[in-house]
Amino acid sequence: MPRFSVIVPAYKVQAYLPECLDSVLSQSYTDLELIAVDDCSPDACGAIIDEYAARDTRVKAVHLDGNRGLGRARNAGLAEASGDYLLFLDSDDTFTPGALRAVADRLEETGDPDVLVFDYARTYWDGRTVRNQLAAELTQEGPARFRTADRPGLLRVLMVAWNKAYRREFVLAGGFTFPPGYYEDTPWTFPVLLTAGSIATLDRVCVHYRQRRQGSILGTTSRRHFDVFEQYDRVFAYVGERPELDHWRPELFRRMLDHFEVVFTRPGRLPRGSHGEFLRRARAHYRRHHVQGARLRPRHVLLRFGLHRTFRALRRAAAVRRWALRCAVRSGRTLRSGALRLHYRIQLRLPLRPDRAVFAAREGRGDPAALEEAFRAHAPHVRTAWVVRPGREGAAPPGPRRLTPGTAAYWSALARSRYLVTDAGFEGMLRKRAGQVFVQTHQGTPLGHAGLDLLERPAAARDTDFAELMRCVDRWDHVLSGNRHATLTWERVHPGRYSTLEYGLPRNDVLQRATADDVARLRASLGVPEGAVAVLYAPAHRDHVRTQRPLLDLERVLRRLGPRFVVLARTPVPVRGTRIVDVSGHPDPAALCLAADVLLTDYAPVMFDYAGLDRPIVLHTEDWAAYEAARGVYLDLRAFPPGAVARSEDELIDVFAAGRWCGPRAARLRAAFRERFCPWDDGRAAERVVRRVVLGETQPAPVVPLADRSPAPAACPRSPLATVPQPSGPLPVTESR
Repeated sequence: MPRFSVIVPAYKVQAYLPECLDSVLSQSYTDLELIAVDDCSPDACGAIIDEYAARDTRVKAVHLDGNRGLGRARNAGLAEASGDYLLFLDSDDTFTPGALRAVADRLEETGDPDVLVFDYARTYWDGRTVRNQLAAELTQEGPARFRTADRPGLLRVLMVAWNKAYRREFVLAGGFTFPPGYYEDTPWTFPVLLTAGSIATLDRVCVHYRQRRQGSILGTTSRRHFDVFEQYDRVFAYVGERPELDHWRPELFRRMLDHFEVVFTRPGRLPRGSHGEFLRRARAHYRRHHVQGARLRPRHVLLRFGLHRTFRALRRAAAVRRWALRCAVRSGRTLRSGALRLHYRIQLRLPLRPDRAVFAAREGRGDPAALEEAFRAHAPHVRTAWVVRPGREGAAPPGPRRLTPGTAAYWSALARSRYLVTDAGFEGMLRKRAGQVFVQTHQGTPLGHAGLDLLERPAAARDTDFAELMRCVDRWDHVLSGNRHATLTWERVHPGRYSTLEYGLPRNDVLQRATADDVARLRASLGVPEGAVAVLYAPAHRDHVRTQRPLLDLERVLRRLGPRFVVLARTPVPVRGTRIVDVSGHPDPAALCLAADVLLTDYAPVMFDYAGLDRPIVLHTEDWAAYEAARGVYLDLRAFPPGAVARSEDELIDVFAAGRWCGPRAARLRAAFRERFCPWDDGRAAERVVRRVVLGETQPAPVVPLADRSPAPAACPRSPLATVPQPSGPLPVTESR
């Protein structure tokens, strides 16, 4: 008997069904059965289900002889289920990677409750992903198991069946089934939550709820939306048969009125001319299920009296009020923008301040922060300021004065400071004055195409304004380079009159100066257990996909490697799990490099920085062809890697299990890579830049040879951790793919 029965009803979703089924069958937790119900779909859904059933024995194909609707299709799947727990998934939605493993672990932690409620995120056709706004209701703080009376806020979370796991014996004992019609989740979810003897929550996005541009049921104009009245009749009938639930009537009454309002006000649901009838039905249900003493909102009164025209008039008045407010805000912004432009023009006519410098970074701190520190150390007469964007206050270094973009102080600083240092750029209206010195640090050594080379890579270029890019290049006085490859690339893709300073990258100075105590302190601050092998996982951004997701199932990898490994996950979207530390929002990549014993990446430029530490690097190149086609690359890492290379997840596990990640061949590859890409990173790059740009010294300090450098030591010795015990015999079924 499987642990999970996942029920997927399908009707006219042939474009989305394969992705849905794949999201279930590719889960790292494989103790499941997938019951796919073809609701007599006129398209290819039935054939797709049969193809999957032929390929995977975990798939049960159920074909209905007529179109029954979503609720009845779910019931047909429920009748075939044999798992301990039931999960429902709509055929245009998907499970997130690792979702079932997280659900299984939480069920075990909480002692197999009747219902487990987990979170979801809405995914839009344009690539946006928005998490459930009521995620706070799913906090795992407090008692692991509870009843709805202990946390009534759960009734405010979207009333759907697919954001929960149900113990099958509880469902069968309660006789719960789905009724026909639209909004069939309502008379299922309310009775289930009110009756459950034990409930637990999982504060993790397990389902991506697709917001289709067209074709969704709730976005279809139809009189079927009147079914909402019958569904709430069923809810109150269920409560009426159980006196012990009578105290829930006020809350259900409020939820009903809110639901009626949503159906009435959402455009595109009710047919033209039916709104008056809908409000009259709503008034009848108000009177039928009214509860004395229930706290109501003002708009509920309009439903009570069925004031159709009054309701719509008030909505129009509210819309006019919002429009007027937006106009006032736009006018205020226009006036403020004009005043700031005038202020900036005045500041441009005032004398430069030779003792002022402004620093900015696109993300985190990087080279600008290292240079700011060097300014204070080697040119203390220069006062520094750091541009802090709203919401990123934690990324600012502690020393300099802070500037908020768009303020008068910000424009004054840009107009009158002698030194401007950034790894990206400043606002387009910036005018570089005679006497100002602009230092462009870039963001490390280039691997993927950049600058003018992106003209041939529209997926990566997106909305890049190349004319504006060249205007920015014309402002640069100095560009920093960490190696000859970077010099040749930057000068070709950013043609200009600037000078290239081949002094090394300032952000890597700390990698050479840090001590063992610094490393231990950083690991403790990140929660890395003493004696653990910390793997920094830092994948690159994929330009060819809209939704950024890690290609690796980190929990599966860690289970195979054993308890001594911990992953520091710096991923595009947060990743959680056992022995996974989410560092995706950490402002200082250099600190993460110091804390890690090994870097696991694919095409992220951080590999060029990490190589200076002379610690192991492992590459995962599963989608190299797609990345190369979309972004373009300057180096073939497969031919000249910084360490061991894995082309799949299983091969990656083998690289660690066999000890190749820190073996002699990996060391030789790393040494050659380090010699080529870290020639000047000796810990004094920032000092050389300051002495050249600020103090005017033309002869930089000599570079310490690679053989004489002493990078920060790793926390864990490599020899005892070189291999991971291999499991005897074949892989268990739950670990196969």
